[in-house]
Parts: sequence; structure tokens; C-alpha cells
Amino acid sequence: MSREQGRRVVALVSGSHFVNHAFMVLLAPLVGVLAARFDVGIAAIGLAIGVPQAVVLLLQLPFGYVSDGHSRTLVLLASLVFGTVGAAATALAPSYEWLLAAQVVLGVGVAGHHPAHYPLLAVASPDESRGRAYSAHAFGGEAGLAAPYAAVGVTSALSLSWRYAVGALAVVGLAYTLLTFVVVRGLDGGIKRPDPADRATERPTLRSIPGRVAATGRALASSTGILGLTVLAFVTSAAAWCIRTYTPQLLTAGYGVADGTANLLVSAMLVVGAGLIVFGGSMTDRVGPPAVAYGGYTALAVVAAALATLSLPLAGLVLVLPFSGTISLSRPARSTLADRFSARSDLGKNFALVTVGISLGGALAPPAFGYLIDAAGVAAAFGVVAGIALLCLVLVRLTLRTAPPSVTAPAPTADD
Repeated sequence: MSREQGRRVVALVSGSHFVNHAFMVLLAPLVGVLAARFDVGIAAIGLAIGVPQAVVLLLQLPFGYVSDGHSRTLVLLASLVFGTVGAAATALAPSYEWLLAAQVVLGVGVAGHHPAHYPLLAVASPDESRGRAYSAHAFGGEAGLAAPYAAVGVTSALSLSWRYAVGALAVVGLAYTLLTFVVVRGLDGGIKRPDPADRATERPTLRSIPGRVAATGRALASSTGILGLTVLAFVTSAAAWCIRTYTPQLLTAGYGVADGTANLLVSAMLVVGAGLIVFGGSMTDRVGPPAVAYGGYTALAVVAAALATLSLPLAGLVLVLPFSGTISLSRPARSTLADRFSARSDLGKNFALVTVGISLGGALAPPAFGYLIDAAGVAAAFGVVAGIALLCLVLVRLTLRTAPPSVTAPAPTADD
């Protein structure tokens, strides 16, 4: 594979991650607006936000098997198509029930991205730059998280309906889907499909997938590294979803910031998080994954605790809020650890397993934190986030306790 093809794959997957994450948080900037529009509570909108993650949870391993056994790019393209259809249906939703159905379709689209993305990145990037490839991928995803907040902030400033913001993102998804069809046609077959030597002897069929999923679950229980990363992904995801979904409520209810300004501030926070991902990827290659993971979770604990006080002055809030994205600093480190704990033939399945943890957190956290906010207030929710960050430090330590040096060391340089 040429270096040019490798760069093209990293760019393509990073752009797909942008679209995927924009769809994933499509409703997060609209919690209050949608609750009023459909006459439901905040927890009900939190449930709608969690629905795509529940679908992802169900479909991760099946998509992982298709990616490992048949075609990575087929999974990528199918995901973009379903995600775009789900976003368009969301923009047209006339009722809460329609909204839930649209989020199911969107969830099918979200589900296939990670099982396709990570094997494509692994085959397209050498080991010495793998952390940077993962950080480019994560940067695209973090920028995608910022896009709905920016779109809602702009449409609010223009006094346009929320449907325009969601519809604009659906159009972006359609354009990127068409571009991906064109780019994929020019990729080498070895990139699009797994090497026959790395495939399972018996290729999975639809009938065999449930049994294989169960076998993978048993293998997960005996693989302490991937199991630890899956649990870490779950609790990290729960904290991240609270930050993404309820920071606008923290700003409006806790600090008295106007709705439009709050969404623009959250967009800026996520852009800073994208920059921290790039920094985290570079540092992962330089100093190794453990130090980056410990640093990211420690910073998150401090920032979340400060925000939960509801006592920061406006200047302090503007300075501290962007660094709520410190949770993103550790993401390239976690991805690198998952890569190093995996055999090449298990990459798609293992990253799918880690994504199961991410999806479970995404399915449970928005409604759970919504109920907590209804019962105890938004400050309590961010206090819980600070506690989760401390738990992440413990989980990293337990996961790495028996890891060999090759898993925890910095990436080898070209001279090595």
C-alpha cells in the first residue's frame, strides 16, 4: 500500500467520524427546545438521545464480524447511508414517537462506523504513527460533536427553527456519503477487504453470528486487557455524555447564560477538545499510553468539580469550560491500548467490544443524568462526573497491572 493511499484512508475515515459524531449528538443541543415542542420532560429527550446508542450496542459485534470477515468499506458506506436517512427523518419529525423511530434508524448508521474505522486505520498506518492516525480520527469525531451545537447556535441567532439545523447536518451527511462512494472505488482491495490469511477459517454467516457473538463474549471474559478497556470505555462514555448533553443546562440554569450563547460555548469547548485529542495522540506516541490516560482523567476530575460548584465567575467560567474536553485527551491512548491488546484478525471485533462499552454508556447516561438533574439539579450531575473521572484512574491502573511492556511503551521510532 502506498503512503498516499494510507493518507487518503486516514482522511476519509476522519471525515466519516466527523459525520458520525455529528449525527450521534444531533439532539443534545436541543434538549429544552424539543421538550417544549413535543410536550415531554428532559428525561424523555434524554431517552431519545440514548436510543441510537442502544441500537449501536446491539449491532456492534455483527458489524465487527462483517468488517473482519467480508468488507470494511461496505460497513462504512452502509453506516453513512443509514445515518443520513435517520438525520433527515429527525428533521421532519412531527411527533415524539416519530423522533424515537428516526433515532433508531440513525443508530443503525452510527453502529457501523467504529468496526469499519479502526481496522481501516490499522491497515493504513505504520506502528510508529498509529497514535497520530488515531488522534486524527478522534479529532474528526470531536469536531463532529461540535457541529450540532454550532449549527443550533447559528440558526437560533437567525431566528430559524431547529429543523433547519438538523436538516443542514443531514445534507452534509448526504454529500459526504456520495464523496465516500467515489473515494472507495480508488482504494486497493487489501484496504477494502481483510487479508484472507487474517480471516477466520469459517466465514461468518447471518445464522452463525449469534453463536459467534456468544463465543466472543466468553473470550472477552478471559481477556483482561480488552475487558478492562471495555469497562473504562463505559464509564468514560457516561461522563462524556453528561458533558455533551447537559453542559447547556449547566450554563443556562446554573450560571444564567442565554441559550444561544450556551450552545456556542459548548461548541468552542468541543473544538478545544479536538485540539487536545491531537496533542494526546502525539504524546501517546512519545511517552506511551498510560501517562496520557492518567493525565487526561486527572484533569477532568479537577475541571468537573470546579464547574459543579456553580460559583465560578464569568471570566473563570470562560477559561475553565473549554477544558471540560480534557476527557478527549486520553482517547488516543485508549485506542492505542486496544490496538496493542489485539491480534490483527481480532481488531474489528475487539474495537467493536470497546465500542459496546461506549454505546452502553451513551444509552444509559442521558436519561439517567436527566433524572438526576430533575431530582437534584445540574450541579449534582457534574459532581458525579468528577467522581467518574477518579474511577477511571483506578480502572486504568487495574487494566495495565499485568500488561507486558510492549503494550504500555511509547511507539518505536524509525531508528528502533
